[in-house]
Amino acid sequence: MPGTKPLKGLLVVSMEQAVAAPYCASRLADAGARVIKIERAEGDFARAYDAVANGQSSYFVWLNRGKESLCLDIKNPDDKALLERLIGKADVFIQNLAPGAMARAGFGSAALREKNPRLITVDISGYGEEGPYASMKAYDLLVQAESGLAYVTGRAEGPGRVGVSACDIACGMNAHAAVLEALIERGMTGKGKGIAVSLFDGMADWMSVPLLQYEGTGRNPPRIGLAHPSICPYGAFETMDGTPVLIAIQNEREWASFCTHFLEEPELPTREGFRVNNERVANRPEVDAHIARVFAALEREECAAKLRKANTAFGFVNDCEGLRRHPALRRVTVETEKGPIAIGAPAAVLSDGARDLGPVPSLGQHSAAIRAEFAGG
Repeated sequence: MPGTKPLKGLLVVSMEQAVAAPYCASRLADAGARVIKIERAEGDFARAYDAVANGQSSYFVWLNRGKESLCLDIKNPDDKALLERLIGKADVFIQNLAPGAMARAGFGSAALREKNPRLITVDISGYGEEGPYASMKAYDLLVQAESGLAYVTGRAEGPGRVGVSACDIACGMNAHAAVLEALIERGMTGKGKGIAVSLFDGMADWMSVPLLQYEGTGRNPPRIGLAHPSICPYGAFETMDGTPVLIAIQNEREWASFCTHFLEEPELPTREGFRVNNERVANRPEVDAHIARVFAALEREECAAKLRKANTAFGFVNDCEGLRRHPALRRVTVETEKGPIAIGAPAAVLSDGARDLGPVPSLGQHSAAIRAEFAGG
């Protein structure tokens, strides 16, 4: 049986585009909320990011299941009046247009809550609604750079981009969590509230450890690729057949077991430069080179067997084909106008069963029905 949908009966109106706001709204739709996605006549520009998912955008398919698509031009008085009626009946209103754009159009979040005190408003921005960066365009990679994330990512040769839209996704997750908290609070007080979430704030939160390390030492954390700046050994080593294997040693007990059962050198933890973590970090090139020689003499499966015997945490450095074939990967199928597409399943596994996910809407698919349902007068 499909899992229950605790947000059934709630109406979410989302004037959204790209990733952050659609991520938040998609999770509300998964939980049963009716989500009306407001699009321009040309559609959410994420519809055109690529065309690899049966001729559709991979981003759009992933982030817009279970929604209704309504095309509006809020410069048109009739469409503006329709949006007012929609928001007047909504439980949640989400928007991620440029800061101030909705207020200038007459849909500022504070004013909307004055008209409808039970409404929960969500304003998503790049750098917040105020300050010198408020007007800056804030696409994901730009925020990765501005927040320091790109600087601490990559190899010694230079900064690197995290390979997914980390800032957008973090922002969408933060917005989703805040909406759920606001719904719980409204259930107790009867009042909605305003929520403002920025891409920069979400990533600055994630960057707390590198920031504190910098403030404590005066040095930026080094970029060391698939190694860990504070732990050694913790990194990737190639086996005889060229397979990169990532190991993670978290404490001295694990290090001793790794030395005994994998390296077959039980006395190594007593050698200078190999004794405790801080010493190993300072001596990283020699430690890593010593370990690499052992990996290079082993085939992949032989290596895995010895790591299991040592009870060492390890993983293979997979490409996307490795992910596609991974035994832990769970997938769900969503319907689209061009046929079913399998995506990664929502992360939370629920005891009452997986939820059915709604179809991905075509542009303006529900415009006529919504206009009729919310007709004025």
